[in-house]
Parts: sequence; structure tokens; C-alpha cells
Amino acid sequence: MKTENKKSSVCNCLNLRRASLAITEIYDHYLAPCQLSVSQFSILKHTHAMEPVSVSELAAEIRLDRTTLVRNLKPLERQGLIHDIAPPGTRNRQLCLTAAGRERIEQANAYWELAQKRIEAQLGQEDTKTLQALLLKIEVLAP
Repeated sequence: MKTENKKSSVCNCLNLRRASLAITEIYDHYLAPCQLSVSQFSILKHTHAMEPVSVSELAAEIRLDRTTLVRNLKPLERQGLIHDIAPPGTRNRQLCLTAAGRERIEQANAYWELAQKRIEAQLGQEDTKTLQALLLKIEVLAP
């Protein structure tokens, strides 16, 4: 990616938003053959690791607002990748992956790895580690 025409803003928030959009674009590009966005991939991976999992627990783990998560779950449920195993009439949904969801994660994981390698190749291993450490420091700044 060329940076010659791009300038950093004095606003840290704007710089982080721009960087976030760029990173999301890279992951979405690599995951496109699997018909998943990076957000959907993350939801599937976390669901798989935690299943059965409630929507509230999943939202807390991913650090997403519950309503945002519910909105992002709908297409995954429509595609038959996630299903609710809670008894009918129960208020607390219990999410699990379907066989198709497990298959999709397996397929998408290779593309996710390519995105990871692309970013590390662009930044270098040391800067990638520094970025991860700085992002964690930033995340804990929030009140």
C-alpha cells in the first residue's frame, strides 16, 4: 500500500479509525471466497470456542454491544452456520455451530492466516508485536 499521498491526522481517534478500516478491508478481501466478513469469522470462531454460549457471554467475550452482535448473528443463522439449542420458549439463547458452520470455519481459517501473514509481511514481525501491545494498552484506556 502506498503512503506517499496519505497523511496522518493530529487526531489519534481518526488515525485509529482509518487504520481499523484498512485492516478490516484486508481481512474481508481474504475471507471473501468463504462468503464471510472478518466480523462474521470472529463470531463463528468465538462461538466454536465457547459453545454452547449465550448471546450475552459471546458479546462480552468479543467486546461487542449485545444488539450489534444480535444483528450480526442473523445472517449467520440464515446461512445455517449457527443455531440455537435452547429449549423452545426459553429466553436465554444457547448458540452452537452447525456442521456447515464448522466446515466454513475450517475453510475460512486458511484465508484468515493469509491475511495475518500479509499484514505481518507489510509491517514486519517486530512492528506487528509492537502494534498488538499498543492496541491492548489503548483498549484498557476506556473508562
